Amino acid sequence: MADGANLHGESFEEILETVFESTDTLLLVDPTGEALEALTAVTSASSAPPSIRVLAEAGVLKDVMDDFIVASNAADHVASGTLSIRTGHGTDNALAVTDASAWALVGVGDHVAALGTEESAFVETVRNTYGSQWERAEAFDLRTPPLSRVRRTLGEEIGQDVRADFDATLEALQSARDATAEFDEVTLTLLVAAHNDVLLYDISKWGEDTGIASKATFSRTKTTLEEEGLIRTEKVPIDVGRPRLRLKLAEERFESVTPAELAAVTLNHT
Repeated sequence: MADGANLHGESFEEILETVFESTDTLLLVDPTGEALEALTAVTSASSAPPSIRVLAEAGVLKDVMDDFIVASNAADHVASGTLSIRTGHGTDNALAVTDASAWALVGVGDHVAALGTEESAFVETVRNTYGSQWERAEAFDLRTPPLSRVRRTLGEEIGQDVRADFDATLEALQSARDATAEFDEVTLTLLVAAHNDVLLYDISKWGEDTGIASKATFSRTKTTLEEEGLIRTEKVPIDVGRPRLRLKLAEERFESVTPAELAAVTLNHT
């Protein structure tokens, strides 16, 4: 894995895990999308991650943060103060800089490497140069809510059974999809809500208040899922105003649904 100041492995996760063990601070400059995803995953798995600053191109950040799992976990790290993200272009190489080392991150096929140096004067120059660029850069607007807030409020406002279903389906999604597969978090939420007979009004209000999507987006997605025969609705009378709609899974498509099946439907619907 290590060769002097150089690091070798089969994934960016492996490289970053080693970096995390040796530093309290990390500046990541111009990472690839793959490296950003790895950073989020390793930070989530670490009990004591370093203080992390990221300087990345806006296009790369937007592409990566279109993934709900990556973005919501990143939002957790931003909220905790562990991670700060800014937009800008620092160098033609992806760099990882700590207090004592500087590495160029290289990925070729199934192998990655961090080619680095611990020469103090050079490391200080790199750290000061790109630290200054980071200070001048604009903060990245991460619009996805933290996953911890999504899970907590879903349990508190909609129900703990719904939260348990959401967690299990999200876990199944992470296991089932490949590295490039995307999914729609609104579709996921509506399918889980329908599995638990939740009112459309309640889940869409929660989704808008939490920051997942607007009520209008929830309503449009509900209509699409109905048209595709995945869910149905039942009218529920209320004292004043129009009846509310209760979400239900379509029985002819789902007999005894599992989180894995909901995950598969969510991926296929994207």
